[in-house]
Order: sequence, then C-alpha cells, then structure tokens
Amino acid sequence: MGDLEGYFKTMDLKYKNDKVVHVVGGGLAGSEAAWQLSQLGIGVRLYEMRPQRCTDAHQTDVLAELVCSNSFRSDDAQYNAVGVLHEELRRCGSLIMRCADANRVPAGAALAVDRDEFSQAVQSALENEILVDIVRLELTELPPTEWDSVIIATGPLTSPSLTSSITELTGEQNLAFYDAIAPIAYRDSIDFSKVWFQSRYDKGDGADYINCPLNDEEYENFITELLNAEKVLFHDWEENTPYFEGCLPIEVMAERGLETLAFGPMKPIGLTNPHSPSSKPRAVVQLRQDNTLGTLYNMVGFQTKMKYDEQKRIFRTIPGLEKAEFARLGGIHRNTFINAPRLLDPTLRLKSEPRIRFAGQITGCEGYVESAAVGLLAGRFAAYEKLGLSPQHPKPGTALGSLLAHITGGGDPETYQPINVNFGLFPPLPEQDSGNPKNRAKPIRGRERKAAYARRALEQTDLWLEEKAR
Repeated sequence: MGDLEGYFKTMDLKYKNDKVVHVVGGGLAGSEAAWQLSQLGIGVRLYEMRPQRCTDAHQTDVLAELVCSNSFRSDDAQYNAVGVLHEELRRCGSLIMRCADANRVPAGAALAVDRDEFSQAVQSALENEILVDIVRLELTELPPTEWDSVIIATGPLTSPSLTSSITELTGEQNLAFYDAIAPIAYRDSIDFSKVWFQSRYDKGDGADYINCPLNDEEYENFITELLNAEKVLFHDWEENTPYFEGCLPIEVMAERGLETLAFGPMKPIGLTNPHSPSSKPRAVVQLRQDNTLGTLYNMVGFQTKMKYDEQKRIFRTIPGLEKAEFARLGGIHRNTFINAPRLLDPTLRLKSEPRIRFAGQITGCEGYVESAAVGLLAGRFAAYEKLGLSPQHPKPGTALGSLLAHITGGGDPETYQPINVNFGLFPPLPEQDSGNPKNRAKPIRGRERKAAYARRALEQTDLWLEEKAR
C-alpha cells in the first residue's frame, strides 16, 4: 500500500480510525465527500496520490483539477436537468458549486470556470477545514480492514494497481473506456477578421463564444483530413474498449458520416456571421473562454485522439485558426468505472464489503457536476452512519435522487455505461387533466414537461432538506 505504514508511524494525525472516514481520491467527488463529512462534524483523511504519482491527463497536483473542459454545462434550472442538479447542489451546501460560482467565466447559458482558480479555491477550503487531513499518498491496494468507513473516489484515472485490486474484489471485468480531451488555444493567436463573438440564439450575454465559420469546401476538406489523420494507437489489450457516447473524439464522429459534426458540435444554427451576414456557413467551430483573464479558449466538443502534430496541422485549416497557438493539445486517457447497479447498495456501499463506498465517475456517472453530486451523497451517507443515524435518501423526483437510483439499481447491469444526468432518469410525471371528458389524461410535452420536472425536483429538494433539518 505504498508507504502507508510508514506514514502513520511518522505523522500525528488528528483522529483515530474509529472517528474518521477515509476518502481515497482528491478529485471533484472526493473533495465534495470530504467537505460534506466535515460539515456534519466527522473527521476525514483525504488521500490524493499526486504529486507522488501523476497521470497523463493532470497538469497540477491541486485538488479538484478539471482535466477536460472547464464547463459544468448548462446552468438553466428551469428547463435543463444539469442546471437542476446545479441548483440542488447549491441548496445542499456543495463546496464544488460554491467554488464554481465564485470563479465563473462567460459561457452563455452554461456555467464555466477559470480552472486554476476554481481548483485552488476547493483546495484552500479543505486545507483550512480543521476536520480534514489531506494525505499526499498513493494507495496501491484496497484499504486495510481496520478502516471501517472508506469512500473510493479515485475517478476515471484510477491507478492500474488499485484498479486491479478493485477488479479482484468485485469480480467484474472490462470496466475501462476512454475519454478524450479538447485543445485550448491562445486568444491572441486567433484571426478576428474571420471570426466573431456570439452565443447560439444570443443566449447568456449573447457573445460568449468565438465562432469560426466553414463553407462547404472548407468543411468537407476538414472532414477528409480528420478521416486521414494519424491517431494515437491503442495497445492490443485496449482495442475493444468503448468510448463514452457523450464525449466522442471528433474523428470518431467524422467516421459516422459527413454530416455528423455539422449536426453535432459544429452545428451552425442560431449564429449569424457579421463578416458575411447573407451567407450561411456549412459548419461552425466554437471556442469557449477557459480562464478569467480571457486569454485561453477551449475548442468546444473537439475531443481528439489525433497525434499532436496532426492536431496542429488540421486545426489550422479552420478559418481564423490558421496561426493558432495551443496552450494544450487534445489527448486521451483511460476512464475506469464499476458496474454500480450490480455492485452497490442504495447508500453507495459495496454489497460484498459494506465498509467501502464508491463515489464519482468510478460509479459510472459522467460529468463534473454528476461526479460532485455522487460525492456529496456518499459523504452524507458515511456521516449518517458514523453518527448512528438512518440514511436520508434524496427524494426520487430530484436530480440527486434520480442519479442515485440509476447508479444503484436503475441502470441495467448487463448494458451499464456511464451517463450524464438527464430528464430520462427522472420518474414519470403525472398526467394532466385535459378538460375533455372523453380523454382526461393529457401528457405533458416539450418545454412544459422539462419545466414540470424542474419544478418538482426543486420542490422535493427543499422538502428533503427540511426533513433532514428536524
């Protein structure tokens, strides 16, 4: 277990094992779990392997580092399931949401953050919390049996040695897939004689994205280049590992048909090119602000496994990016998750070894906010257990409750794959009275249905929190 034994011999930690919950992994889920535990009066040892052991995706050793996009996606709590989850977490006292709100950057209807300032804010809060002890140490195997309460929140980049131990314990195989990382360009290297600022349909501030237009010829040449580009090769044992459908590399999307990207991340709808208002582009590449200073811009939806030289060459064929310089190029990393519906009980405990809980992306939730949400629940469940209280499950109509239900049994164990929160996970709404005596049941459709899901979720969240407070 690394130098764990030596660590405990040389360090005077604040609490004995029977008074502490051990949280393994200092990402979004682990950081949120540690915070929730501390706010309920429970001592925490938070283990983070960086800088002792680094990963191919991380750039720093700061807790809660955002290794992919800087976006928490939609912040619309009226019509979007992700936005509803944002609001639920805020009402639950989420550290991750508090730090995200404090370090947001312009992103239209989305919540995007300055990634460095956000992560530093999370780390500072935990460093200053007296009940949290941050341990910089890699755990290479499952924690010892004397640790009676453990949360494993090692995320998509769980080390191979710990992954092996988890696999041996659970008996599950083929638990890995790949996530891809989008490039980040320097703003001052973009040619603004060819691009413009605008959000689709002028949402948010109306000008939160840089837009690079492509005509028919430029778009079709771009697709051809993607198809012919040199890609990062997999090892033999990695070749059959599936991607997460919500985060496909652009070249994989291009392989699915000429128009796939034009109807995906490069869709031109809701945009008008002020340089040529009468001409409609075939496709548009959008870049979103990535830091508070506005010096870095993330290529939205441009996850890729192309080799670095190929990325530079091909992305510089995009109008406005001919001389682009990149602060970070796209990459690819292994993402590990367990078959949670088969393995976990309703409080995220491992059925075969209840002292161990799992949280975050390793449970098969996908996305920053989803990871933080499951971390929040795991931390609260572990705290209730330490306090001798019954677990307080979020109500089923909430985003938190829906996500938890899917992870702990709602998902099909035979086909389980990582998923973002969405209204499809929510329990069905009751039908409305149509006023027609022959057909009183009137289904709720479209935006009205989304709004009804959102209203119910937030109402149930408030009821849940009121019940907990008694």
